[in-house]
Amino acid sequence: MKFHRLGSSGLKVSALGLGTNAFGKRAGEEASVRVIHQALDIGINFIDTANIYAGSESERIIGKALTGRRHNVILATKAGLVQGEGPNEKGSSRYHLQQELDKSLKRLKTDYVDLYQIHTFDPYTPLEETLRTLDDMVRTGKVRYIGASNYAAWELMKALGISDRLGLNRFISMQSCYSLADRTIEQELIPLCLDQGVGMIPYYPLAGGILTGKYSSAEAVPAGSVPKQIQTLPAF
Repeated sequence: MKFHRLGSSGLKVSALGLGTNAFGKRAGEEASVRVIHQALDIGINFIDTANIYAGSESERIIGKALTGRRHNVILATKAGLVQGEGPNEKGSSRYHLQQELDKSLKRLKTDYVDLYQIHTFDPYTPLEETLRTLDDMVRTGKVRYIGASNYAAWELMKALGISDRLGLNRFISMQSCYSLADRTIEQELIPLCLDQGVGMIPYYPLAGGILTGKYSSAEAVPAGSVPKQIQTLPAF
Protein backbone atom coordinates (compact mmCIF):
# COMPACT_ATOMS: atom_id res chain seq x y z
CA MET A 1 0.00 0.00 0.00
CA LYS A 2 1.25 3.48 -0.85
CA PHE A 3 0.99 6.27 1.71
CA HIS A 4 0.83 10.03 1.18
CA ARG A 5 1.00 13.06 3.42
CA LEU A 6 -2.43 14.60 3.85
CA GLY A 7 -2.00 18.13 2.55
CA SER A 8 0.88 20.00 4.14
CA SER A 9 0.51 18.13 7.45
CA GLY A 10 2.77 15.37 8.68
CA LEU A 11 -0.12 12.89 8.72
CA LYS A 12 0.39 9.94 6.36
CA VAL A 13 -2.66 8.15 5.00
CA SER A 14 -3.08 5.21 2.65
CA ALA A 15 -3.70 6.05 -1.00
CA LEU A 16 -6.98 4.16 -0.69
CA GLY A 17 -9.32 4.97 2.16
CA LEU A 18 -12.39 3.18 3.44
CA GLY A 19 -15.66 5.10 3.24
CA THR A 20 -18.37 3.83 5.55
CA ASN A 21 -21.54 5.60 4.44
CA ALA A 22 -23.27 2.25 3.86
CA PHE A 23 -22.30 0.63 7.17
CA GLY A 24 -25.35 -0.04 9.30
CA LYS A 25 -27.65 0.68 6.38
CA ARG A 26 -27.00 -1.21 3.14
CA ALA A 27 -24.33 -3.32 4.87
CA GLY A 28 -25.17 -5.03 8.14
CA GLU A 29 -22.98 -5.00 11.22
CA GLU A 30 -21.29 -8.36 10.64
CA ALA A 31 -20.44 -7.59 7.02
CA SER A 32 -19.25 -4.09 7.92
CA VAL A 33 -16.89 -5.35 10.63
CA ARG A 34 -15.52 -7.91 8.20
CA VAL A 35 -14.85 -5.22 5.58
CA ILE A 36 -13.07 -3.02 8.12
CA HIS A 37 -10.81 -5.86 9.25
CA GLN A 38 -10.00 -6.84 5.68
CA ALA A 39 -9.19 -3.23 4.80
CA LEU A 40 -6.76 -3.01 7.71
CA ASP A 41 -5.21 -6.34 6.78
CA ILE A 42 -4.35 -5.14 3.26
CA GLY A 43 -2.76 -1.93 4.54
CA ILE A 44 -5.53 0.66 4.45
CA ASN A 45 -5.12 2.94 7.46
CA PHE A 46 -7.66 5.69 6.66
CA ILE A 47 -11.31 5.19 7.66
CA ASP A 48 -13.87 7.91 7.07
CA THR A 49 -17.32 8.17 8.63
CA ALA A 50 -19.79 10.80 9.89
CA ASN A 51 -22.11 11.27 12.82
CA ILE A 52 -25.16 11.00 10.54
CA TYR A 53 -24.23 7.86 8.57
CA ALA A 54 -26.99 5.28 9.09
CA GLY A 55 -28.30 7.34 11.99
CA SER A 56 -24.90 7.09 13.76
CA GLU A 57 -24.75 3.29 13.37
CA SER A 58 -21.68 3.58 11.15
CA GLU A 59 -19.67 5.16 13.98
CA ARG A 60 -20.88 2.57 16.49
CA ILE A 61 -19.90 -0.32 14.20
CA ILE A 62 -16.48 1.19 13.55
CA GLY A 63 -15.90 1.58 17.27
CA LYS A 64 -16.67 -2.09 17.77
CA ALA A 65 -14.50 -3.21 14.83
CA LEU A 66 -11.47 -1.19 15.96
CA THR A 67 -11.30 -2.69 19.45
CA GLY A 68 -7.62 -3.51 19.95
CA ARG A 69 -6.62 -1.96 16.60
CA ARG A 70 -7.37 1.73 17.09
CA HIS A 71 -3.70 2.79 17.24
CA ASN A 72 -3.13 1.60 13.65
CA VAL A 73 -5.92 3.71 12.17
CA ILE A 74 -6.29 7.29 10.97
CA LEU A 75 -9.91 7.80 11.95
CA ALA A 76 -11.93 10.60 10.38
CA THR A 77 -15.47 11.67 11.13
CA LYS A 78 -17.70 14.66 10.40
CA ALA A 79 -20.38 16.87 11.93
CA GLY A 80 -22.43 19.85 10.88
CA LEU A 81 -25.55 18.45 9.25
CA VAL A 82 -28.95 18.05 10.89
CA GLN A 83 -28.79 15.67 13.87
CA GLY A 84 -32.05 16.30 15.70
CA GLU A 85 -35.21 18.37 15.72
CA GLY A 86 -34.08 21.26 17.92
CA PRO A 87 -32.92 24.60 16.46
CA ASN A 88 -29.36 23.98 17.67
CA GLU A 89 -29.14 20.36 16.48
CA LYS A 90 -27.55 21.29 13.17
CA GLY A 91 -24.89 23.48 11.66
CA SER A 92 -21.37 24.39 12.74
CA SER A 93 -21.99 26.37 15.92
CA ARG A 94 -19.83 25.82 18.99
CA TYR A 95 -22.88 24.38 20.76
CA HIS A 96 -23.56 21.76 18.09
CA LEU A 97 -19.98 20.78 17.24
CA GLN A 98 -18.90 20.23 20.84
CA GLN A 99 -22.01 18.20 21.54
CA GLU A 100 -21.57 16.03 18.44
CA LEU A 101 -17.85 15.44 18.96
CA ASP A 102 -18.46 14.02 22.42
CA LYS A 103 -21.20 11.76 21.06
CA SER A 104 -18.95 10.58 18.21
CA LEU A 105 -16.08 9.78 20.57
CA LYS A 106 -18.38 7.68 22.70
CA ARG A 107 -19.72 5.72 19.72
CA LEU A 108 -16.25 5.26 18.24
CA LYS A 109 -14.90 4.10 21.62
CA THR A 110 -11.94 6.45 21.49
CA ASP A 111 -10.81 9.60 23.26
CA TYR A 112 -9.69 11.37 20.07
CA VAL A 113 -10.28 11.47 16.33
CA ASP A 114 -7.43 12.02 13.91
CA LEU A 115 -9.41 14.16 11.47
CA TYR A 116 -12.57 16.08 12.37
CA GLN A 117 -14.37 17.51 9.34
CA ILE A 118 -17.16 20.03 8.88
CA HIS A 119 -19.67 18.17 6.71
CA THR A 120 -20.80 21.20 4.72
CA PHE A 121 -20.52 24.98 4.82
CA ASP A 122 -22.88 26.61 7.32
CA PRO A 123 -24.00 30.06 6.13
CA TYR A 124 -25.77 30.79 9.42
CA THR A 125 -22.79 30.46 11.77
CA PRO A 126 -19.84 32.87 11.66
CA LEU A 127 -16.80 31.06 10.30
CA GLU A 128 -14.70 32.48 13.11
CA GLU A 129 -16.92 30.74 15.67
CA THR A 130 -16.57 27.42 13.84
CA LEU A 131 -12.82 27.73 13.42
CA ARG A 132 -12.19 28.79 17.03
CA THR A 133 -14.24 25.81 18.19
CA LEU A 134 -12.21 23.43 16.03
CA ASP A 135 -8.96 25.02 17.22
CA ASP A 136 -10.01 24.48 20.84
CA MET A 137 -10.73 20.82 20.04
CA VAL A 138 -7.21 20.38 18.68
CA ARG A 139 -5.65 22.11 21.69
CA THR A 140 -7.56 19.89 24.14
CA GLY A 141 -6.39 16.74 22.34
CA LYS A 142 -9.82 15.47 21.34
CA VAL A 143 -9.00 16.19 17.68
CA ARG A 144 -5.62 15.97 15.98
CA TYR A 145 -6.35 17.63 12.64
CA ILE A 146 -9.32 19.42 11.09
CA GLY A 147 -10.79 19.31 7.59
CA ALA A 148 -13.76 20.45 5.54
CA SER A 149 -16.20 18.73 3.22
CA ASN A 150 -18.37 19.94 0.36
CA TYR A 151 -17.07 23.53 0.53
CA ALA A 152 -16.95 25.73 -2.56
CA ALA A 153 -13.52 27.16 -3.39
CA TRP A 154 -14.40 30.62 -2.04
CA GLU A 155 -15.72 29.13 1.20
CA LEU A 156 -12.51 27.19 1.74
CA MET A 157 -10.32 30.20 0.94
CA LYS A 158 -12.30 32.37 3.36
CA ALA A 159 -11.82 29.78 6.12
CA LEU A 160 -8.09 29.49 5.45
CA GLY A 161 -7.74 33.27 5.49
CA ILE A 162 -9.48 33.58 8.85
CA SER A 163 -7.34 30.81 10.34
CA ASP A 164 -4.15 32.47 9.12
CA ARG A 165 -5.21 35.91 10.39
CA LEU A 166 -6.15 34.62 13.85
CA GLY A 167 -3.36 32.07 14.20
CA LEU A 168 -5.75 29.12 14.35
CA ASN A 169 -5.27 25.55 13.16
CA ARG A 170 -6.01 25.31 9.42
CA PHE A 171 -8.05 22.82 7.47
CA ILE A 172 -5.58 20.22 6.19
CA SER A 173 -8.06 18.46 3.91
CA MET A 174 -11.10 18.93 1.70
CA GLN A 175 -13.52 16.11 0.94
CA SER A 176 -15.47 16.48 -2.31
CA CYS A 177 -17.29 14.44 -4.92
CA TYR A 178 -14.84 13.61 -7.74
CA SER A 179 -14.77 11.06 -10.53
CA LEU A 180 -14.50 10.84 -14.31
CA ALA A 181 -18.25 11.42 -14.35
CA ASP A 182 -18.07 14.58 -12.24
CA ARG A 183 -14.94 16.72 -12.58
CA THR A 184 -16.45 20.00 -11.39
CA ILE A 185 -13.84 20.58 -8.69
CA GLU A 186 -11.05 20.68 -11.30
CA GLN A 187 -12.13 24.21 -12.21
CA GLU A 188 -11.42 26.02 -8.92
CA LEU A 189 -11.25 23.78 -5.86
CA ILE A 190 -8.36 21.49 -6.83
CA PRO A 191 -6.11 24.39 -7.98
CA LEU A 192 -6.84 26.15 -4.68
CA CYS A 193 -6.03 23.05 -2.64
CA LEU A 194 -2.76 22.57 -4.51
CA ASP A 195 -1.81 26.20 -3.94
CA GLN A 196 -2.74 26.20 -0.25
CA GLY A 197 -1.40 22.77 0.71
CA VAL A 198 -4.81 21.27 1.43
CA GLY A 199 -5.16 17.53 0.83
CA MET A 200 -7.99 16.31 -1.39
CA ILE A 201 -10.15 13.38 -0.24
CA PRO A 202 -12.45 12.39 -3.11
CA TYR A 203 -15.68 10.48 -2.54
CA TYR A 204 -17.84 8.61 -5.08
CA PRO A 205 -14.71 7.91 -7.23
CA LEU A 206 -16.73 5.38 -9.25
CA ALA A 207 -19.75 7.70 -9.52
CA GLY A 208 -21.91 5.52 -7.32
CA GLY A 209 -21.40 2.49 -9.57
CA ILE A 210 -21.84 4.10 -12.99
CA LEU A 211 -18.15 3.71 -13.89
CA THR A 212 -18.09 0.04 -12.92
CA GLY A 213 -20.48 -0.98 -15.69
CA LYS A 214 -23.00 -2.04 -13.06
CA TYR A 215 -25.78 -0.22 -14.88
CA SER A 216 -25.99 -1.15 -18.56
CA SER A 217 -28.76 1.32 -19.39
CA ALA A 218 -30.45 4.40 -17.98
CA GLU A 219 -33.54 2.32 -17.21
CA ALA A 220 -31.49 0.05 -14.93
CA VAL A 221 -30.53 2.88 -12.57
CA PRO A 222 -32.85 2.97 -9.52
CA ALA A 223 -34.74 6.22 -8.98
CA GLY A 224 -33.29 8.30 -6.16
CA SER A 225 -29.93 6.49 -6.21
CA VAL A 226 -26.57 8.25 -6.33
CA PRO A 227 -25.99 7.15 -9.96
CA LYS A 228 -29.37 8.61 -10.93
CA GLN A 229 -28.41 11.92 -9.35
CA ILE A 230 -25.01 11.91 -11.04
CA GLN A 231 -26.64 11.39 -14.45
CA THR A 232 -28.04 14.91 -14.18
CA LEU A 233 -24.62 16.52 -13.64
CA PRO A 234 -22.99 18.48 -16.49
CA ALA A 235 -20.37 16.64 -18.52
CA PHE A 236 -16.79 17.89 -18.88
